[in-house]
Amino acid sequence: MSQVRTLSGTKDGLEKTKLAVMRKVSFLQRKDPLGNEDDAGYLDIAVPEGKHPPLQLSPMPEKLTSHQVVRRHILSSIIQSERSYLESLRRILQEYHRPLIEADPRILSPRKIRPIFYRIREITQCHSMFQIALASRVAEWDSSEKIGDLFVASFSKSMVLDVYSDYVNNFTNAMALIKKACMSKPAFLEFLKKKQASSVDRITLYGLMVKPIQRFPQFILLLQDMLKNTPKGHVDRLPLQLALTELEMLAEKLNEQKRIADQIAETQQLARSVSDRLLMLNKLPLLEQGSLVLCETLIETVYGERGQVLKSKERKVFLFDDVLICGNINVKGPPDISSLVPVGPKYTMKWSAPLQQVQVVEVGQEGAQGKDTFFQQSGAKRPTALGPPQLYHELQELQHDLSVVEEVTLLVGTLQGTYQNLNTTVAQDWCLALQRFIHIKEEQIQSANKCRLRLQVPGRPDKSGRPVSFMVVFNTPSPLSKISWVNRLHLAKIALREENSPGWLCREDEGKTMTPFRCPLLACHMPVFALEAALHNPVHCALLGFSAASTSLPQGYLWVASGGVGSEGHIEIFSLNRPTPRAVKSLQVGSAVRCLEYVPEPFPSEEVEAGIHEAPSGMCTNICVGLDNGRILVYSSVDTAAQCTVTLSNPEGCPVLCLRHSSRFLFAGLQNGTVMVYGRNNSDDLWDPGSYRCVNLGSEPVRTLLVLDDSVWASCGNSVTVMDISSLSTQKFEVHPEPTVSVAHMVCAGGGVWMAFSEGSSIRLFHTETLELLQEINISSRSTLLNTGQKSMRVTSLLICQGLLWVGTAQGVIITLPVPKLEGIPKITGKGMISLNAHCGPVDLLVAITSALSPELLKRDSVGDGPDSACGAEDRSDTSSQESLQQSNSYQGEGMGKGRGILLQYKLRSTAGLPGRPLTAQGDEASDSSLESLEHSVEDGSIYELSDDPEMWVRGRPCKRQTGHKDKVISAAVISGGRGFRRLKEGTAAGTGMSGEGLENILMVWQLPLTV
Repeated sequence: MSQVRTLSGTKDGLEKTKLAVMRKVSFLQRKDPLGNEDDAGYLDIAVPEGKHPPLQLSPMPEKLTSHQVVRRHILSSIIQSERSYLESLRRILQEYHRPLIEADPRILSPRKIRPIFYRIREITQCHSMFQIALASRVAEWDSSEKIGDLFVASFSKSMVLDVYSDYVNNFTNAMALIKKACMSKPAFLEFLKKKQASSVDRITLYGLMVKPIQRFPQFILLLQDMLKNTPKGHVDRLPLQLALTELEMLAEKLNEQKRIADQIAETQQLARSVSDRLLMLNKLPLLEQGSLVLCETLIETVYGERGQVLKSKERKVFLFDDVLICGNINVKGPPDISSLVPVGPKYTMKWSAPLQQVQVVEVGQEGAQGKDTFFQQSGAKRPTALGPPQLYHELQELQHDLSVVEEVTLLVGTLQGTYQNLNTTVAQDWCLALQRFIHIKEEQIQSANKCRLRLQVPGRPDKSGRPVSFMVVFNTPSPLSKISWVNRLHLAKIALREENSPGWLCREDEGKTMTPFRCPLLACHMPVFALEAALHNPVHCALLGFSAASTSLPQGYLWVASGGVGSEGHIEIFSLNRPTPRAVKSLQVGSAVRCLEYVPEPFPSEEVEAGIHEAPSGMCTNICVGLDNGRILVYSSVDTAAQCTVTLSNPEGCPVLCLRHSSRFLFAGLQNGTVMVYGRNNSDDLWDPGSYRCVNLGSEPVRTLLVLDDSVWASCGNSVTVMDISSLSTQKFEVHPEPTVSVAHMVCAGGGVWMAFSEGSSIRLFHTETLELLQEINISSRSTLLNTGQKSMRVTSLLICQGLLWVGTAQGVIITLPVPKLEGIPKITGKGMISLNAHCGPVDLLVAITSALSPELLKRDSVGDGPDSACGAEDRSDTSSQESLQQSNSYQGEGMGKGRGILLQYKLRSTAGLPGRPLTAQGDEASDSSLESLEHSVEDGSIYELSDDPEMWVRGRPCKRQTGHKDKVISAAVISGGRGFRRLKEGTAAGTGMSGEGLENILMVWQLPLTV
């Protein structure tokens, strides 16, 4: 009898589920296995229809609340979804597996059948057991209304993870076996065709077998909806949050295993395709797990001297840790096979280049590449890659012409006579027209860059032995793809630096160093004046280029404050719109700075939901600075000169230790145990110095505050007080048994709050609603691979960012622990990592900086029907029809609400029968529409009109204005601050003689990959 091991979950839910299954134990019948040695230890479950309770909800009772009605509908969706999924699994076994096993004569040998359907039977067994428990829970739904614990008990079992992991890891291999069998066994191909044709839904075997990979994301979506409609205080709320945590953890592990399996398959396919003359690849770590960063099919485009497209062809581009490889794509296989199962292409390598010698070059940056370029441009051996560079040349011509016309305007103003067509008004109209043309050209260049990846790649040395380079232009499927490539190329180079090779140590893998690109990367470290507090002031920079937005730190400014020398406080402000922070301003304040708080401008939705009047136009972003003398200085944002607009104070002049805000209130924690609550001024919506309330929490200092949806958590000693934001009513609970220990840090994610304390190395997780302790972690046990020189590592800073809990210690060591990203409970669910880059003294602060890329950068200017993407042939004729402009009307100005819903083709038309453009400041729709063009020719900038000939229209699809807003790209980084910088090695004493005294203050900047 096999033993079923369980992961951590709710004990009561697990016991209930065990009892539910045991009550149906007579339904479990042991069947003889099919002779598979891998089936040992699993029970095949047969559920007779007569004994099994129906999996169906009873009729809806009367007088249910709206939440109860919605929850019943969601439960009905869960029932139907699970029933359909289980039916699909049984179809695989009954319609494919069993007929192949029993076929006479044999279609495939059992040796080939077994790996194709590996673990399908075990997955079916797991969900049959889940269906038994689900039926029992559905039968008593109206009395219990609880389902979260059932998911925890059913899917926290190690058996579930094991069988799904085996299936996911084998999936790519199973598809390859099916493809090979289709090509070598005509009878098997005919068998698959007949099965698909005879099925009601015409779903293929691949369509059925991919369902287990999609199952847990479907569960997560259903439980998220259930949680949204479960009010606080409901018996099912905490179990649902725990269930989301378990399912997210399971889905993350399976996704990672699927990513690794696909990566290995792609790498092995490339390695097999390499010919004997390229044995050099054997020296590259191609088959090393985790070495492949990104691979995608891109379209390589070659332009002629006049900017016309000479040829375009699909290439498979592989980005490894230290090399970039471009491969040709061979024939993918017979169409009758590819309709049944995905057929992977074969590759032959076209070129490869060391990653450090590959440069991303945007239009207009060619002249600035000299410092970073290792090679000279190659001669005429390769076609010239113009295209968008031609637009940049035209932009330079327009700028030159504008300067000339401005001089002419000055001369026209000196004319003595009066002329109808030659006066200052007409000359100024010329200037306005050229400025409009320049704006159009800049927009065209920006659009052309959105889906074009231009790489400068090293080539073969010339006859004299000098290294040369050539330019490669790839068209990406979307702007998001272009952003991902530029960002990954940038981070892959950072990962090759010494401080990131390796950068992290993983405790659970017996001290194994982590693959650099799978961890936060140390982008830079820099000295600062002093450290006490820091915050991120996000400011969108409209002038930030496309590639710069993909490689720079999150946009905005970093404020770093300190106590300074004597009684003076000092604030340094750094610009983040580049890969390395740059100091732009410093402020002197009258007292030592203890804390900072960034207050963004409220969104209109927040005001409406809160039932508050519309925000005045004067309301804007501000930064609040808490001082040691009890004052709070309110500064405007850096982009509005960072001026002090309001000064708040408290009656006793008590030091302000922490600041937090809600939409209408500013909370200040004082050293005397009081929380000051400041309201907004109704006239200008700034914080009102005369309108404040005091809430006394005790005699201990209020060291940290945390604002949740409708409450504020304030620490005082070893207790935390929960204050209702509207009424300021309080509820106090103890979070540490020692009265001499105080809460030093609090961070929130999902439905939990992590706390760190003034003493000790433990951190604790509390539920935001029930306030119960859910988990406790000892940080010292996570750092046993490093000899800290002390028995305990005191926690000095805490942060949650992008699914990682960052813990800074008094020894300067930084530890990260994975936590869920969804609305569940942020339990520690996986392996912890220790940074090998550390401070010499305590980690004084950890700050997350995040920003979303501008939606304008994400707008797609072509739906994929442009000349480059539509043509797969090597050669293209140079005709005017191919150079014509293609574009989408999905982008409209504020006053243009009539989208045509189809891609239209524009052609050049003469407006006066004369060469050149009419010089006028009056715009027209045809010219404005060209702003969103993706494909350009040498005639760009001319006036284009909509073709009246329907035959000139191109194939298109309805346009949706909201499409561009669905895409969201988040840039994130983490900044740590402390004294000194050092590299750790395994076994190094991290705590011996490392007080940090006398060392300069250092900021370390950790960059994370863009999340799409």
